[in-house]
Amino acid sequence: MDHLVGVAKHFTPQGQVLDLREYGHGNVNDTFLVTVKGAAEPHFILQRLNLHVFRRPELVMGNLRIVSDHVGRRLAPAPLSGGRRFELPRVLYARDGRDHLTDPGGSFWRALSFIDAAETFDTIKDPGHAHEVGYALGTFHNLLSDLAPEHLSDTLPGFHLTPGYLAHYDEVLERQGARPSPEVNYGLAFVDARRDFAPILEDARARGKLRPRPMHGDPKVNNVMLDTATGQAVSMVDLDTVKPGLVHYDIGDCLRSGCNPLGEETGDWEMVRFEPELCRAMLTGYLSLARDFLTETDYAYLYDAIRLLAFELGLRFFTDYLAGNVYFKARHPEHNLVRALVQFKLTESIESQATSLGAIIRDLR
Repeated sequence: MDHLVGVAKHFTPQGQVLDLREYGHGNVNDTFLVTVKGAAEPHFILQRLNLHVFRRPELVMGNLRIVSDHVGRRLAPAPLSGGRRFELPRVLYARDGRDHLTDPGGSFWRALSFIDAAETFDTIKDPGHAHEVGYALGTFHNLLSDLAPEHLSDTLPGFHLTPGYLAHYDEVLERQGARPSPEVNYGLAFVDARRDFAPILEDARARGKLRPRPMHGDPKVNNVMLDTATGQAVSMVDLDTVKPGLVHYDIGDCLRSGCNPLGEETGDWEMVRFEPELCRAMLTGYLSLARDFLTETDYAYLYDAIRLLAFELGLRFFTDYLAGNVYFKARHPEHNLVRALVQFKLTESIESQATSLGAIIRDLR
């Protein structure tokens, strides 16, 4: 703890560190909430980046600065309508003027502003909550719609490229094999049955039907902050995965996360279901802003995005389980297998409702 307080002090040119405690439930980075006495802002977020995942942390920090500065410039002359507030975490600088600290052990630390009077939830509470999550993603995409994607670095090459995840899965399976069990056999058959579907969005990009834009990369429900008083969306956090890409990956990931009431950490994977009314509410919130920049072709691939992202995350969890749990934090040896099964059942539920989900998308166009 003394070491953590020492790191925090590097980001507090004024004030005294009063408290430091773990914050959130991230799967990749280590996050702490720091309370400071005598500073302009009484709280800030301290994070240790996972350098096994983010091998070029300087690119992550560059994207954070570009995106938060751009959003700040967009909102300064034209705040959101209806008296809404919206902000992104700002990069805080260390005493030496840098945007990070590397400690003697080689850990990479950074500090971000704290979004006050706001909270997150792991699962959607009701359609109103779903609407706000969709609104947050629509606001994020809208505010960045005039930022050229080539201004952002690709901090995670291959991230959200489903064919690449499938190729990695094949490599792991060939190298390490799989211990047979009913659940593993189900997963193996599930993946094999959807191989031809994996490249659908990347093929559309290659043919010029979909074009890259700035994307969040991880817009799941618990990365949207809601005002504790009004319940309105006020921020999107966890911006490490911001990069150039297809907004369809964000839309699909947001819906995958939000329209499963049991959440991705449930152990009752056989009971998982994709709820179409939550989908309708979330898309309504999103499209209230996204209509300004989505094209007709973009709409044509929305259902495919919803289906693909559930499959993709299940594939990633399943691959990590087969590889020995080397990427995602796991609380027990079978944790990533159960996570994979949740996403596979969610994919099946989406597929079984293809007609009704297509009708929802057409109604909202």
